[in-house]
Amino acid sequence: MLQFIKFKKLYGGFPAMKVDDLAIGKGIYWIKGVNGSGKSTLLKSIAGILSFEGDILLDNNISIKKQPVAYRKLVNFAEAEPVFPEFLTGKELIALFAQAKDAPAGQEQHYIETMQMQSYVGQPVGTYSSGMLKKLSLVLAFMGNPKLILLDEPLITIDTASLKILNTWIAERYNTEGTSFLLSSHQTLEHAELPVAHELLVEDQTLKFIS
Repeated sequence: MLQFIKFKKLYGGFPAMKVDDLAIGKGIYWIKGVNGSGKSTLLKSIAGILSFEGDILLDNNISIKKQPVAYRKLVNFAEAEPVFPEFLTGKELIALFAQAKDAPAGQEQHYIETMQMQSYVGQPVGTYSSGMLKKLSLVLAFMGNPKLILLDEPLITIDTASLKILNTWIAERYNTEGTSFLLSSHQTLEHAELPVAHELLVEDQTLKFIS
């Protein structure tokens, strides 16, 4: 599903993350690591937000460097603490993402309704609380038909009921469409109640398998 080829991310000339050669198969993965270990840097690099040396391949043949548009249509990302233009409404942002990701018509309704966002999704995001912003970022991450969805710290600023809904979304997309997930957190898997099959660890500026 995902292959790192001589991947290296530098900050000011110093290596923040290095993965020489690692292949991650299809599935749902929990990326563990303490705060500051580089989990967000890793996910933002995979999402194509941060530049880096080397390459990342999706499905063995779609390169983030050589085919960036095709790659980004198939990889979605929700930040730990999302920030959006405050003057846009949630509906407008969803429409923009749906167009960019070639989402099926009306796909967003399932996510808006199950996350109970109907009362405020038409309001400017500048009026949103942190929890409302988090829900919006999750809806955006599920737009289109991605092969991989990246969720950075999905447990923060989200209530227990919404986390259960997110768990359902993940299971639905994985079971019906074969979408893979990389979920990062500094918390333990036992608190997440997420349908995770494998665990990865970010430690000593690299990524490795735990199970």
